[in-house]
Amino acid sequence: MASTGAASIAAYLRRWGHEVAFLRVGSDEPSDAIASRVHDSAPDILALSLTSRQWPRARSLVAAVREEIDLPVIAGGLHPTFAPEQVLSAAGFDYVCIGEGEEPMLDLLEALERGEQEPAISNVWVRGGLRPAIRPPFEPIDDLPFMARDLLDEQHGVVHMATQRGCPFPCSFCAARIYGELYRQAGHVYGRRRSHRNVLDELLEIRERDGLSYVIFLDDTFTIHRPWVREFCRDYGARLRAPFSLNARVETVSEEMIQLLAEAGCRHIVYGVESGSPRIRQEVMRRPVENRRFKDVFRWTREAGITVTANYMIGLPGESREDLEQTLRLAEELDAFDFGCFAFYPYPGTDLFRVCRDSGYLPGDYGERPVNDRESILDLPGLAREEIAEYHDRFTALRERTQLARRAAAGQVHERARPA
Repeated sequence: MASTGAASIAAYLRRWGHEVAFLRVGSDEPSDAIASRVHDSAPDILALSLTSRQWPRARSLVAAVREEIDLPVIAGGLHPTFAPEQVLSAAGFDYVCIGEGEEPMLDLLEALERGEQEPAISNVWVRGGLRPAIRPPFEPIDDLPFMARDLLDEQHGVVHMATQRGCPFPCSFCAARIYGELYRQAGHVYGRRRSHRNVLDELLEIRERDGLSYVIFLDDTFTIHRPWVREFCRDYGARLRAPFSLNARVETVSEEMIQLLAEAGCRHIVYGVESGSPRIRQEVMRRPVENRRFKDVFRWTREAGITVTANYMIGLPGESREDLEQTLRLAEELDAFDFGCFAFYPYPGTDLFRVCRDSGYLPGDYGERPVNDRESILDLPGLAREEIAEYHDRFTALRERTQLARRAAAGQVHERARPA
């Protein structure tokens, strides 16, 4: 996944004259080797953007770095925003950024340059200090500089783009909407979307400078606002037409929209199905959509010539084996080109995290356990960890069967197409 948040902050800091570099580390690279690399680069401050999945390793890496070099460390992103106390209680972390980071990070650098070690900055929680106020989100969002692409390690003309911040949907398992709640409680509106011209200007600049072969739109739900999407399809199709992919919800698309996206260059859509059980979707996930809708939208997408990927979650609170069977059956019926299946993990800040914590489903050492797509960390009363792993294996077997069948069918077509 491209580190777009870090690249946006880096571009903003460069605008104000600061030097920024990005340290990319391998998944198996030893902590002491990474610490030596940080030491050799001699930064004035180390900043990390973290998800909950990255937190266990980040904690050990920062501890190793601080043994090697004494420098201030700040963490931002989803996990520090919604579990700031946990981050600040770990060795080596001096600051946490809650919410957006462009302006707070600039303020922190300027304060450190003045010799202030415990500055009072909105969004920045100082270790040992009081929780900070939340400043209004950056406005207008089009005034942010384009991301620092040299930090993203993009290759072969494949680029990553974000057109909006915030999500209006009330899904209980997702942290995206919690950003909006965080800002709403502070009296601010978080959700914003870039103008079509701003998005296309960035893409045209990339094409002119580096070449452009494919665009991956990272928005949680690209298809939120139909008028915006219709205008985007018209402008993008007229000015760019590079193939692209996006994430969507079946509730937000129509057959007409899917056709417009295909004509503009869309080649791949990822839909979150989550569960095949309408009960789990409605009562647990707060997604009131019927299975019939998924079947219609997947068919419309295929008929438009767009590749479909689906995502599923298993092992949710309140889920039973019958619910898992329904999810497996729906996956077979939808017959997406590919799909992912993930054991549910409760992210801090979400409603389901609070449900799991308050119901006693979270083990005491949950923060120490690595995230595993196959094995749940929860102690669910009606579903054992072994059962969740069993169904993950069954999903994996279904994926293997369908992929092999497609390859075999493609081979047969190829053979028939060969000249005698």
